[in-house]
Amino acid sequence: MPDHSPLIQSLRTAVAGAPDDVPLRLHLAELLVAGGQHDEAVAEVAVALQHAPGDPQARELMARAMGAPQAPVQAPPQAPPTGFNWKAAEDQVGDVVPPRFVEAPELPQAADGSGDPGDAAAWEVEAPDGVRLADVGGMQDVKDRLEAAFLAPLRNPELRKLYGKSLRGGLLLYGPPGCGKTFIARAVAGELGANFLSISINDVLDMWMGNSERNMHEVFETARRQAPCVLFLDELDALGAKRSRTAHSGMRNTVNQLLTELDGIDAGANEGVFVLAATNVPWDVDNALRRPGRLDRTLLVLPPDAPAREAILRYHLKDRPVAGVDLRKLAKATDGLSGADLAHLCEAGAERALLDSARTGTVRMIGMKDLMEAAATIPPSSDPWFAAARNVAMFANEGGMYDDLVTYLKKKRKL
Repeated sequence: MPDHSPLIQSLRTAVAGAPDDVPLRLHLAELLVAGGQHDEAVAEVAVALQHAPGDPQARELMARAMGAPQAPVQAPPQAPPTGFNWKAAEDQVGDVVPPRFVEAPELPQAADGSGDPGDAAAWEVEAPDGVRLADVGGMQDVKDRLEAAFLAPLRNPELRKLYGKSLRGGLLLYGPPGCGKTFIARAVAGELGANFLSISINDVLDMWMGNSERNMHEVFETARRQAPCVLFLDELDALGAKRSRTAHSGMRNTVNQLLTELDGIDAGANEGVFVLAATNVPWDVDNALRRPGRLDRTLLVLPPDAPAREAILRYHLKDRPVAGVDLRKLAKATDGLSGADLAHLCEAGAERALLDSARTGTVRMIGMKDLMEAAATIPPSSDPWFAAARNVAMFANEGGMYDDLVTYLKKKRKL
């Protein structure tokens, strides 16, 4: 898309008027990358990263912008440091952007001299913390599906052997944001008494050729050493994006490496490693990741039902001064809100009581009125997700993967 495109010009004007609007600036950068204007895109993403240093979309977009074909630049006289130094990348904007494909030096050796940093010190592995599925309020359908597809075969090795049930493959959790996919993954680890290792694109992505793939390998090696271990791949749409969309990015090779690790280089290599993944946009995940033997089972995690909402509200209000709060009535009035929405509701209700106490000089309790008035101002954050998911459920439900989603949308009369 040329720079004189009316859309790009309009976006530049909008960004100039709202320089702190990160999503708007990233949308402009996305169009610049699509139009081949990689240097301009890098400049926009660098500014976005100043406002939101940990934004995964910005980091992935920076990698794509810097990894796309550019005018040749002279390689530095010596190999750069191993890590992806985003601050350094931002400082380079307007001067010379470091070349994307430069081989990095060997990673430092582990303390024992083995040259393999893939241990618990390299990646943060959490010991079992006692969180169980019983701690997940409501969501009985989700618990039943987890039990049938994942937990029962693991707990009953004799029955598994009798019925020829394979332990190959992992589980993909998908659904709108803020609905507890990460908490459910931790609860699964608690059910298994397993260690927990959570990985996102920030832990893997590296600007130097070969390092992202090496990081992915070390993640799996760490999980294998710490077995039994639940390896949780967060934001799988970033870690395992469709390779057709990453033709000019190092992420294509990283996805290939992820496929290799899921298969296990040697027979039984992943014994004791239970792979769970989560994504808000499963339609953006590479199809090869959902092949049998990989992440071949899917589980839809929806906004919490009434019992779950009541449990979440109770949790967020337990350490606050409340009086006269009918949790059941409040849970009924908050249908459609996610767990994150409910946490925000409790915060907003507490804020109302605090401000009233400050104005009157008399400390009062948080009441039902505070919470109901707060609920009336909080729209379900999952609505935009369902608007996008509706089109997928209607027109791209290949192999019945989204049948659960179709059923839910029909039940809620959204389809």
